[in-house]
Amino acid sequence: MRKLLAVIFCLPFLVGCGTSESSTGDTQTSYVAGNGAMTLLDIAQRGEVVQLSGITLDGAQLDLANYLGKVIVVNVWASWCGPCRAEAVELTNLSTEFANQDVQFIGLNTRDGLAAAQAFNKRFKTGYPSIQDQDGKLTLAFGKLGPAATPTTLVLDRSGRVAGRILGPVTETQLRLLINAVLEDG
Repeated sequence: MRKLLAVIFCLPFLVGCGTSESSTGDTQTSYVAGNGAMTLLDIAQRGEVVQLSGITLDGAQLDLANYLGKVIVVNVWASWCGPCRAEAVELTNLSTEFANQDVQFIGLNTRDGLAAAQAFNKRFKTGYPSIQDQDGKLTLAFGKLGPAATPTTLVLDRSGRVAGRILGPVTETQLRLLINAVLEDG
């Protein structure tokens, strides 16, 4: 699947891609395609389990630990973010497409008031829960591959570790490929 991703993302778009190794020996494959830069980590290079919980926009408690065993897609968004509005329909479509395939979508609304965030969800009918992160502290749970901009979409493997990230707005094709690659990991 990694070679397939390289072919799909590198050749047709003629943009930057490659494998890098950090001073700690971490290996990651990065692709720039569609609207954002995508990173997919090898299984052995994924960090710790993400510990994240909070209150949803509906007032319920949500804990990522309840979704272990599923691939978890976390989209970091804000109501004031134009690219977040642009990608909302694509995320909703993919959430519906993967609903019966052990994939859970979760939003992480950052630096927003509750009323603005709720209005966004009502307008775009995301269909999946969003945790409110008004001060941006919850984004720290993702470690070195955490959100560097809004929007950012992170894909966690079945163990709850960051397996991939897309910086910037997603496309359905791009995110579908990333989710499928993580689903294939087992």
